[in-house]
Amino acid sequence: MTMKKRYIAAIFLIALGLIAYSQRGVIALQILPRAIESAMSTNALRDLGDGLHITLCGAGGPLPDPRRSGACVAVIAGEKMFIVDAGTNGLRNLNRLRYNTGNIAAVFLTHFHSDHIDGLGELATIRWVGGNHKEPLPVYGPDGVTDIVNGFNKSYSQDSVYRNDHHSDRVAPLSGHGMVALSFAVPPAGTSTIVYEQEGMKVEMISVGHFPVVPAVGYLFSYQGRTALISGDTVKSANIEKFAKGIDLLVHEALSPTLVGIMNKAAQKTGNESMAKITHDILDYHASPVEAAETARAAEVGHLLYYHIVPPLIVPGMEAVWLEGVDDVFKDFTLGVDGTTFSLPPNSKEILKVRSEI
Repeated sequence: MTMKKRYIAAIFLIALGLIAYSQRGVIALQILPRAIESAMSTNALRDLGDGLHITLCGAGGPLPDPRRSGACVAVIAGEKMFIVDAGTNGLRNLNRLRYNTGNIAAVFLTHFHSDHIDGLGELATIRWVGGNHKEPLPVYGPDGVTDIVNGFNKSYSQDSVYRNDHHSDRVAPLSGHGMVALSFAVPPAGTSTIVYEQEGMKVEMISVGHFPVVPAVGYLFSYQGRTALISGDTVKSANIEKFAKGIDLLVHEALSPTLVGIMNKAAQKTGNESMAKITHDILDYHASPVEAAETARAAEVGHLLYYHIVPPLIVPGMEAVWLEGVDDVFKDFTLGVDGTTFSLPPNSKEILKVRSEI
């Protein structure tokens, strides 16, 4: 092609691009209907197939992280979805994943820190209208969960009236609004309490250490020969090690003392007394990444998935610092982000990472 022909072709492509840009609204209107139809007809839960599936709908802690929202774990069995904790943005991440939130069967709360419950009202509301539910959302938790549920129900009571008036019982029957609490005493160390057992899914509550936050619990899920334990917030725990023995997937929180220590020094240097106090205090009630790895090794779990990542990993190189020493202890691990998903096919030993992020 001669230089002149190349020049003409370049001019033509630029002109075509300008025309397309000027008509972008018209083009979007042509494409959008099919795209929306495709999204509405997608059933991502069904596509996962049978087995036990674990998705991080929120992999972070209380501070903003562009790749990690507030603590939230989705456990899927068949087409039923169970949610462990309801941190900020978790519900919206479920929608981004095209998980039908109307299929949420129950929520399990590990403890009552704000970053584990602040998305609960939105989650219950969207699940209600998204699934035309005629009964409220069951919320399981340790003693105190009734107060949490009653508070959210009261806060959202007027909203339920508006939605029912606007959309009628066909979409938002008042009988299905809100949540109902199912409260359990924290089992003593070395024991567990079965809090849910239906259609092959068993969920056991165990105690963990997050003092001065009391109560604090984790949950062990069992379905079709596969197992996953979600730690909730905790220090390194012999009780978690006991109940994680031989399980397929350990979903464990962790905090980097090195990175939090750097934050603490910066806070002191800049005179930020509040942050200096917080970054000092939080060191004593979280496990470190290495400690979580030690638990995974001692329990001989199939895979370790880190979540509730503290602090936010927002600068290049921070992930390497956060994981320092982990590989020397336990090699089968994943540092989770929003959307990280593992599938455990029924009655097998396979542990499949089917999604790395949203």
